[in-house]
Amino acid sequence: MLQQYLEVGKITNTHGIMGEVRVQPWADSPEFLCQFKTLYVDKTHWPIHVERARVHKNMVILKLEGVTDVPGALAMRNAILYIDRKDANLPEGSFFLADIMGLEVRDAQSDQVLGKVEDILTLPANNVYVVRGGPREILIPAVPQFIAQTNVEGGYLRVNMMEGL
Repeated sequence: MLQQYLEVGKITNTHGIMGEVRVQPWADSPEFLCQFKTLYVDKTHWPIHVERARVHKNMVILKLEGVTDVPGALAMRNAILYIDRKDANLPEGSFFLADIMGLEVRDAQSDQVLGKVEDILTLPANNVYVVRGGPREILIPAVPQFIAQTNVEGGYLRVNMMEGL
């Protein structure tokens, strides 16, 4: 079952004196986080309205409703922010990393089960899926030449195995 609330970043500090907070975004781009009017705080998923959002040096600066000064912003420090899945517009062929975790991985040619996605390395060039459960750990770059099919609803990935992978 797909998670309704997905982690998108962490409040790391205050910004300025008007209660703005600095957020480290956990997305492909910081701009992604700026599209949301409501974010959800910590595991309680307490909703908070976003009055303003902008990107500053790969971080996101947010003005949150009800947070009007530095002490209020400091109280938010280290909070994890979530989005509601239904509020997100992902481009065709894009997936949330949370949806990839745990998928069964199959060889696209033989349909042999190779294991499950146990971890995702977010590297500068591309993500790498760490597959465990077979005779050995396999690292699969998350790029079209290796990923033949992603079926989140069906619970599996089909991959093109290459010599030495």
